[in-house]
Amino acid sequence: MISNPLDPKGLIRESFLIEGISESECRSIFLDWALSLPVGTDSQQALADLHAKYAASYPDHPMTEVMAQGLQQITVPRRRGGWRSRTRN
Repeated sequence: MISNPLDPKGLIRESFLIEGISESECRSIFLDWALSLPVGTDSQQALADLHAKYAASYPDHPMTEVMAQGLQQITVPRRRGGWRSRTRN
């Protein structure tokens, strides 16, 4: 079996093979996939490539929907405050 660098553990691929998988289970797998990407990987591009690969073959699968939602919700992290943003006088 050839390893896919966009899916190093094969999590996304395997999710499509699980019969009766729920959307919440797909979300959990998706999170594990995102956390297992090698450092420096463009996660947005990896997700777009994987979605393009699987969406046509599995249009009604819950993982397809989870990946589509991920594509819509990926944004650049913004600083929201915290102890480091406070200045000391």
